[in-house]
Amino acid sequence: MAYIPNLRKKYREEIIPALTKEFGYHSVMQVPKLEKIVINQGVGQAVTDKKIADVALEELTMITGQKAVQTMSKKDISNFKLRRKMPIGVKVTLRRDTMFEFLDRLVSVALPRIRDFKGINNKLDGRGNYTLGISEQIIFPEIDIDKISKILGMEITFVTSANTDEEAFALLREFGLPFKNIKKN
Repeated sequence: MAYIPNLRKKYREEIIPALTKEFGYHSVMQVPKLEKIVINQGVGQAVTDKKIADVALEELTMITGQKAVQTMSKKDISNFKLRRKMPIGVKVTLRRDTMFEFLDRLVSVALPRIRDFKGINNKLDGRGNYTLGISEQIIFPEIDIDKISKILGMEITFVTSANTDEEAFALLREFGLPFKNIKKN
């Protein structure tokens, strides 16, 4: 028997029926789904110190369990001492089982480790996607605090197939993202 992540089971058994009831969908195919999670880390300091980009790449790979990729600058900007094709960021795109595993760890382990945590903002982008900004990578248990050379933030973007922000918000709420001031209609 193949392994199925807990959140994938929860999506099939609990979230689909809940959203079908809430929005009155006629088919299971109408229910929005989480398509991918993109984690992006800007490493502007890598212009002066090349090791920072390598460390960020290694850390993001450890956090997600999938090989991260460096992003390169597209043009020269003399004011920032930036040359074309210099590493300025790290990103990774998670899909399928790795996506569900990461989301499970994010909701149950990482977010509760944030100091003075009161929930995340409930502002979506208008197309059914949500971006969560995290200021420190040390909230993830995979990171050894003693080996950290620089505190780096990251952006986690949840891309859904929802047509409206309301549907995407309901989907992410059902997955367990701890939004501030949740109001049920």
